[in-house]
Amino acid sequence: MAATDQFVPVLARVWLGPVGTTAPAGPTIAMGAGWRDVGHFTPDSLNWETSPEFEEASSHQSDYPIASWQTKDGATLEVDLYEWTADNFKAVFGGGTVTKITPSGDPAPPPYYKFVPPKVGGRDEVAVVVELINGSRHLRRIIPRAQQVEGVTQSLNKAESSVLPLRLKVLGSDLADAWYDYNDFASFAPPVGP
Repeated sequence: MAATDQFVPVLARVWLGPVGTTAPAGPTIAMGAGWRDVGHFTPDSLNWETSPEFEEASSHQSDYPIASWQTKDGATLEVDLYEWTADNFKAVFGGGTVTKITPSGDPAPPPYYKFVPPKVGGRDEVAVVVELINGSRHLRRIIPRAQQVEGVTQSLNKAESSVLPLRLKVLGSDLADAWYDYNDFASFAPPVGP
C-alpha cells in the first residue's frame, strides 16, 4: 500500500434532492438542478454503514458453517446537521409541512412558522449525494433512493449547538444500483499488462 492511496475527507458536503433528480455522472461534474446542499454539519458525524445479512448451514461434523448465503443487503447514512432550515427539518423528520403564519395586529407582529411532521405512511423518499474532497482527489457516493426511518433524538442543551440528526436508510430497486461511487483515485485504475 502506498501512502498516496490513503484518503482523508478534509471537505465533505451532503446534497439532497427529490427521487429521480439527475445525479452528476462523475466525481467533479457540477451538481445539477434540483439538488440542495444541507449546509454545515458536525465534523465527526458523517458516517456510512453497510449491513448485509446472511443465513448459514451447519453440520454436526464441523464447528464452522459449511455454507452461507446472503439474504439481504442494507446501508445507512447518518450526519448531524447544524442548520435549522425548513428543508433540513423535513429531511430529518421524513417530510412534513411548513406553513408561514402572518398574525394580524397594529402594529403587525412578525410572521412565524408552523412545522407539522408527516403522518404514518406519509414519509418522503430522497435522493442523496455525499461529496468528499482532499485536494485534487474527489469521491461522490450516489444514493438514488433513501428514507428517514428512525426516530429523532435531539439534545437541547444550552451549552452547545443543537443538531438535527439525519439518519437515512438506503432503499433499493431492480431498476438501478441502490448506491454507487465515482472517484478520481489513481489507485482504482486497472493494472496494466498481463
